[in-house]
Amino acid sequence: MRQLQFSKDEGVAFYKELLQRVDQYFKSKGSHPKGNLKMYFKIGLYFSLDILFYYLMISSTSLVAFYTFYLLMGLSVLLTAFNVSHDAAHGVAVKSKFWNDFLFQLSFNLQGNNAYVWGKNHHESHHLYTNVEGSDIDVLNNPLVRMTEQQELKWYHQYQYLYTPVLYLLYSLNWFLFRETLMIFKVSSRTIDLKIPPLEIIKLLFFKVLYIGYMIVLPIYLLPFGWGHILLAFLFNHFLVSIIFTAVLGVSHLSDFVSHPVPDTNGVLPMSWAKLQLCTSVDYKPDSVFFNWTLGGFNAHALHHLLPHICHVHYLEILPIFRELCDKYDLTYMELPYQEALASHFRFLHNMGHEATPKPLYYDKQAYSY
Repeated sequence: MRQLQFSKDEGVAFYKELLQRVDQYFKSKGSHPKGNLKMYFKIGLYFSLDILFYYLMISSTSLVAFYTFYLLMGLSVLLTAFNVSHDAAHGVAVKSKFWNDFLFQLSFNLQGNNAYVWGKNHHESHHLYTNVEGSDIDVLNNPLVRMTEQQELKWYHQYQYLYTPVLYLLYSLNWFLFRETLMIFKVSSRTIDLKIPPLEIIKLLFFKVLYIGYMIVLPIYLLPFGWGHILLAFLFNHFLVSIIFTAVLGVSHLSDFVSHPVPDTNGVLPMSWAKLQLCTSVDYKPDSVFFNWTLGGFNAHALHHLLPHICHVHYLEILPIFRELCDKYDLTYMELPYQEALASHFRFLHNMGHEATPKPLYYDKQAYSY
């Protein structure tokens, strides 16, 4: 991964005051930026739903019940990832470092994915160099989908806004079956490589086998519906998880409003780190109680990127401070209704498939105020 430097601009003073104001907020409330009783309740709730729906699925007596509980289990596991795994990965779900790590490892590895690989990518690459090709590992170099102007424009990319939703259905399956496994052999669709330690390779393979065991093999053994229905439910589950996952996260960094900054020949980006987070993220309804509860704050992505040391249950309270300081330092905080964020995502796919160097759309705050 290419290490980059940031320039000094108004984002430096903005970020310094943001940290000070948020710290003052928690001190004035006598509270802690990590998980509180609400977060503990959410942890218990989502893990309980995972276990409940798995039990109901594995003890189903009808096909309708089986498919219903299989899909509800998949949805519950995804919400657990949004609400628990992500905050635990950042060490903020609870106050204990041990329990954060335990929750992160448990919830991630039991999904058949590797916690080490994702955590390494997320902390040291995506959060640091968001949307910068060659430094942000979440920037794909998939030949079917062009995501940055540095990637070669092919004739078929003009149709990517039409066929990409079909590819999105395979996102979760690709992650489980190929994304991490191919990294072992130094093959990846990511624009940078990651070296996986031998112990993590063993864990990666072990938990994938375990996942297949309790998601496919055990239901085939215990239930009378036949392997065909079990595999179909497995596929439907991954399709459901994939479409929700991409619908929640894809609109944040893949938008015709966001930038894909390019460093100069000396590896210096033309902006501060704080400003990078603001110009590469689009938030949708960040003050929504419903989204905060279900999506674990993923709808307030710019806020999370700047304040990853704060649990998402506090976002609604600190959002006014964040908005106020963006206005004070004349920094653009991009907020959209969800339908507009989704439309922006598909415009982005369309433009990337039709133009060699598409420019980000100007964000008019007044046009999208709500």
